[in-house]
Order: sequence, then structure tokens, then C-alpha cells
Amino acid sequence: MSFDYSVHVFRSPQFRSVVDEAIEFFLKTPVHKLSPPDDFPGTGVYALYYTGDYELYVNVSEPNQLGATQPIYVGKAVPPGWRTARLTSLTAPVLHRRLQEHARSIEQAENLNLDDFLCRFVILGGVESDLVVPLEAELIRRYKPLWNSVINGFGNHDPGKGRYNQAKSEWDVLHPGRPWANRLTGPAPRLADVIAKLNVDSDASLP
Repeated sequence: MSFDYSVHVFRSPQFRSVVDEAIEFFLKTPVHKLSPPDDFPGTGVYALYYTGDYELYVNVSEPNQLGATQPIYVGKAVPPGWRTARLTSLTAPVLHRRLQEHARSIEQAENLNLDDFLCRFVILGGVESDLVVPLEAELIRRYKPLWNSVINGFGNHDPGKGRYNQAKSEWDVLHPGRPWANRLTGPAPRLADVIAKLNVDSDASLP
């Protein structure tokens, strides 16, 4: 029996339409300081925007001076067990807690100022929670946020006791200060190499 590739390929204009609708809604949500002060329940997708004067992030910061248009990071927040459908609730404040975690990471960094960051987010519950992954992926594809596509490690967690033989991430080399990252003993990337990656990305983004 011959193999026909085309009969295995699924395409859905309806799915594309739903993702586009979710992005349109996301882009209309209010922008908040990082992190929002009020606790709220739910899972979802979020974006962080940088507005400061860190010289390596000029291309990110400038578009955000008149409004949050170019995210520096896009992420998702889901409860434990979400991937295996063993979650107990979609009403825990996992999205708010994730934003708080990011705020702490930025506060701990020696060369970043939390006041220079904004965030927006969409809460996805019920059947809409199935949009968490495709919405996050599409936002990353569209905007290529710096901390997703060029510099890795911002979303990392403390690996815990007994696992500190890992290497520091590029983000922690560029923005030292997270206490747990300072305990990592593995061979870390060179700062000069991380900066070179940023400069290449900056050059590529020029008209």
C-alpha cells in the first residue's frame, strides 16, 4: 500500500479563527504594573513588557513607550497535573502567583528595575483552558519576545537541594542576583557571548 502524506494532515480554519479571536481579546486586556496587587483565581497566558533604559534592551523598550506593544517575555500559568489531566482545580491563583514569581526575579536582578515592567494577561478557564498552549505559542511566534527567543532562563525555578551542579542560565549571567542561581556550580555561559547574541538579534531587527 502506497503512503499518501496528505490524508494524514489535519487543517482547521475554525481552530485558527479561535486562536486569532483569543489573541485579539488578549491585546485588548488592560495593562498592569508587575505584578497586579489584587489576588485573583485562574490559569492563563501573560506577557511582560519592558519600558526602562537598559542599553541592551533599547529595541524592546522604545516601542513600549507609547503603549505595551512588544513583549519581552510571554508565558503561561497552569496548575500541577495540568498536562496529565490530573489537576484538581482551575480556580487556584496560579496565574497571579506566576506573575509574582517573575516580579521577585526581576527585583532580585542587580541591573533591572521592577518599576520598568508592565504586564497583561488573559484568564482561561473551563474548556477555554485548552487554549493556553496554542495561545502562548502563537504569541511567541508573532512577537519573538527576547527572553523567549534569544536569552533563555528567565522562567527557571530553583532546582532544589542536590541539583545545584547545573549551570546558570543566560538570563542569570546577564542579570545576576537570584540567590538560588548563585548556588549553581555548572559551567555557565560567558557574559560576552550572551551580549553578542543580543547584539546579533538587535542588528537583525533593524530595517
